Amino acid sequence: MAKSSNQKLKLLYLVKYLMQHSDENHPCSTADIIAELSRNDIAAERKSIYADIEALRLFGIDIIQVKGKNGGYYIGERDFELPELKLLVDSVQSSKFITEDKTYKLIQKIENLASVYDGQLLQRQVYVSNRVKSMNESIYYAVDVISDAIALNKKIRYQYFEYTVDKERRFRHDGAFYEVSPFALIWDDENYYMLAWDSAAEKMKHYRVDKMYKASLTDDEREGNDIFKKVDMATYTKSVFGMFGGNEQKVKLRFSNHLVGAVLDRFGREIIVIKDGDSHFTVTVSVVVSQQFLAWVFGFGDEAEIISPEEVRAEMKKQAKLVAKKYQ
Repeated sequence: MAKSSNQKLKLLYLVKYLMQHSDENHPCSTADIIAELSRNDIAAERKSIYADIEALRLFGIDIIQVKGKNGGYYIGERDFELPELKLLVDSVQSSKFITEDKTYKLIQKIENLASVYDGQLLQRQVYVSNRVKSMNESIYYAVDVISDAIALNKKIRYQYFEYTVDKERRFRHDGAFYEVSPFALIWDDENYYMLAWDSAAEKMKHYRVDKMYKASLTDDEREGNDIFKKVDMATYTKSVFGMFGGNEQKVKLRFSNHLVGAVLDRFGREIIVIKDGDSHFTVTVSVVVSQQFLAWVFGFGDEAEIISPEEVRAEMKKQAKLVAKKYQ
């Protein structure tokens, strides 16, 4: 029998079939494999399948044979195991900066990294509707532009917007383009931010990537390299609350003992925790003092207290009075 033009693709079709249709609980028999190849106009015999399987093993693909009546072959170790794929799906689902439409498309691609059977298990985890999601589809293009600019040492330009109460875009600076030198992308509090040097303001600033529009590379080289080299990114992301700006200060805080986990989650395990009596502890941390920081402390009620400096205590007292006034 004359061989078809697909015959040269035999190994590719074979490994694709095993990747998609086999796992530990669903081995593919030799008859299944021959039938699949036949559907793609590829002739195969049992003896040639054994040789092909061995060739794929020599290439480095982990193909396991199950002997017995219901035996066959399945892909053992994959690039991503099912628990890892579940983590990826969870991350995509929970990311506010990924739109609902893009979320579904990304999850479908993640499913394709597993067998069809494990892919169904991943699909059962998907709960995307009614989650808070970005409305800006251009975020993916903006991320690409920012990454290229960092790699090529170039500035970028873009428009920056916020939403009105009518849920429409309103561009800042009357639609004028921002031009900055990007240095890093930061994922904080479920949002994506760009850290960049603003030459006009002569300081580092961060911008929500999902609020950027018409981002593009410029021909100008970045500025602020020396400043960025002094930035400790791990410390920066811990000290800035909700990516809102303000003055960075050393602040001493006092908490009830059972809140130590929340404090370590926020500032990291390397901070020094000092016991203060039997029921409290204190920490001294560098933070950007903003309303978001004060709100974080306020969220613990009377189980958290700003000890010093006095001006930060005074600011907390002022904000507490303003909030209390709303409810009088």
